Amino acid sequence: MDIDLLTLRKWFSAISERIIQNCDNLIELDSVNGDGDLGISMSNGFRAVSAYLSGTDETDLGRLFMKCSKEFNESAPSSLGTIISIALMGMAKVLKGKEKTDIPGLAAAMENGLDAIMDKAKSKPGEKTILDSLTPAVKTLKDNGNDGFDVFKKAAVAAAEGSENTKNMLSVHGRAAYYGDKSLGVLDGGSVVGKLIFEAIADAIDNGREISG
Repeated sequence: MDIDLLTLRKWFSAISERIIQNCDNLIELDSVNGDGDLGISMSNGFRAVSAYLSGTDETDLGRLFMKCSKEFNESAPSSLGTIISIALMGMAKVLKGKEKTDIPGLAAAMENGLDAIMDKAKSKPGEKTILDSLTPAVKTLKDNGNDGFDVFKKAAVAAAEGSENTKNMLSVHGRAAYYGDKSLGVLDGGSVVGKLIFEAIADAIDNGREISG
């Protein structure tokens, strides 16, 4: 199965629904060491991207992700909103001129998105951020890209494990960094967003099989 506009519509619709369902949980997590707006900003951001994809006829994946980046940035004015927008822009650069891609191609685009985050935000895995769930998930896609779409289940597990590991990390970025040792034992909300993204995609793939079957 190729990854194209129709695929992105289904995936981002599923992601948007999953984020909205977990809005209160994200707010609660963010209220511990942040300003408590994470659930609202992420719900608004992914809702805007899903709405754009459902109404566009653009098929160039690069242009699609570039527009998604703009929509997200405008709808989720927050630090994580900016970070996700940077990742989407990084993906756009790799997918420019392509109307479809495969899992290895998507993994390469995602990896470029992660590199863009690390370059712009001056962050890296192990610092209690969304990178701690996204990085192992993308590595799973990259290392198992020829396994078919079941690889997203493995990626979702890797993202969940990465998110859980943030309990053992100290926050070094943003408002949470001011809490020092108090950030230990607490899940990072951004990492949970990363986990939810991959879980939603994995479930959307399964649901598509059930419908087609």
